[in-house]
Amino acid sequence: MDLEKESNPQNQNSTNFSGRNWKWWIKMVMSMVFVLAGQASATLLGRLYYAKGGQRQWIAAFVQTVGFPILLPFYLLSSSSSPNSTTSGNTTNQTKSPSFLALTMVYAILGFLIALSSFLSSYGLSYLSASTFAIIFASQLGFTALFSFFLNSQKFTPFIINSLILLTISSVLLAFQPSSSSLAGVSKAKHAIGFICTVLAAAGTALSLALSQFFFRKIIKKENFSAVLDMIFFESFFASCMILIGLFASGEWKGLRGEMEGYELGKVSYVMTLTWTAISWQLFQIGAVGLIFEVSSLFCNVMSALGLPLIQVFAVIIFHDKMDGLKVVAMILAIWGFVSYIYQHYIDEHKSKTSNSTENNANANGVVVSKPPV
Repeated sequence: MDLEKESNPQNQNSTNFSGRNWKWWIKMVMSMVFVLAGQASATLLGRLYYAKGGQRQWIAAFVQTVGFPILLPFYLLSSSSSPNSTTSGNTTNQTKSPSFLALTMVYAILGFLIALSSFLSSYGLSYLSASTFAIIFASQLGFTALFSFFLNSQKFTPFIINSLILLTISSVLLAFQPSSSSLAGVSKAKHAIGFICTVLAAAGTALSLALSQFFFRKIIKKENFSAVLDMIFFESFFASCMILIGLFASGEWKGLRGEMEGYELGKVSYVMTLTWTAISWQLFQIGAVGLIFEVSSLFCNVMSALGLPLIQVFAVIIFHDKMDGLKVVAMILAIWGFVSYIYQHYIDEHKSKTSNSTENNANANGVVVSKPPV
């Protein structure tokens, strides 16, 4: 790992965007699409599960993590083709791998946070409408900024602060639409429980994102696709095992057959709803870890916040919800906030290229350029 990046994590965001080629941007676009599409489809399918007769919070939580086996072929190929060392000239640079115990602790901690957040979010979604859930879950952005500030020395610039404010306002605006009211048959007490669970789920998810970036930098210290797959695979494995324990301990598994038979859309639709929910969450997970690995946990959360108004659009198309003025304004603010964040990184990249060009020209002319102390 680059020593300058390691010693000065505040410069991490600016260095991440400098000198990237078209292949890197393709990976970035794919990760962003996975985050946006995965989050929107998984949230809507989760609401569909409850709306059509589903009542098992542990099952809804389980499908959020159990999709990781679809990555097994990619994981095996990546593990077999990943080199243990890189040779440059006569020098062989080997990155010391963390111990088995350290990696186990990392994946177990992240798995626990994911399992807890998955259960809390599934519990909250069972008592809230999709729009209300998305609005409350937008608090994840603020939690991530807070955790990233302490764990990853996140640098806040005016454009990033502007982005966070706009994205937060765009989500808060959605609270004033009629569809944000309580669901029919849900008491005020259950609505309050759903609200609290969703806020806690947002905090847990934000902490897991910030810790993922922290563990990548401090413990894993590998910048390759294999390391990303390792994190996704094993943290999801630990999370699935923990949720599975909760499923059997709670006794919810005993009523699965009856729930399937009583599902309004039929048995096949019941299975397909849960299956595609699992696949959607896994796509989101792949994109999220990819963005954390390439940029930062805060950028990943900005993309997640950008997807919240998109859930409203899909709700209009699929569930024929009314598209009012507040939703349009919220979408515009979300896009504005996203552009503001991207523009900050464009400025950082431009400054980095200008600085490197000046330094190279000075070195070519025999002038020694001294860098200011960090």
